[in-house]
Amino acid sequence: MSDASQQPKPSNVFAAIFLDHPATVNETYFGHMRFAFGFAFWLGIAAFAALVHAVIPALCETTASRILHRLHARIESRH
Repeated sequence: MSDASQQPKPSNVFAAIFLDHPATVNETYFGHMRFAFGFAFWLGIAAFAALVHAVIPALCETTASRILHRLHARIESRH
């Protein structure tokens, strides 16, 4: 026999999917989205720089690592 009280209500599911995690870092949904998109953008740039460096080692020697250090600092400053 299933207990209906154990199943999450629709509003709780919405909150769990979209609101709970951003709230843990004191952000709104859209604020968190902006941060995550910015983070993804710089990760993409770092990946591209690493790819360029893999093909032509004289180029982008420290670009990816500098970006990753900055991103790591951003994450650490949030907690």
